[in-house]
Amino acid sequence: MAATVGSSRSGLARRFTQRVGEPPMAYLAARRVGLAAELLHETDATVGSVARKVGSSNAFTLGVAFKRYHGITPTEHRAAALRAGGTSS
Repeated sequence: MAATVGSSRSGLARRFTQRVGEPPMAYLAARRVGLAAELLHETDATVGSVARKVGSSNAFTLGVAFKRYHGITPTEHRAAALRAGGTSS
């Protein structure tokens, strides 16, 4: 990506952090976890399938990141959403 815009990786990371407020990889991780949370709430797709859809390497990796951001596992998140009246179809 940095080469596409004619920048070094460190320069791109610095500018990204200044404009967005967090480093590119942290932003990407948070974005993936957020998208996974939506998919777990709105669909009945497996955690592995959701992991692949959001660009995570596997269900375990997504689960670790998900727990870091939300404090619960993806499966616990889905169960809580169902208890709260969410739809999973």
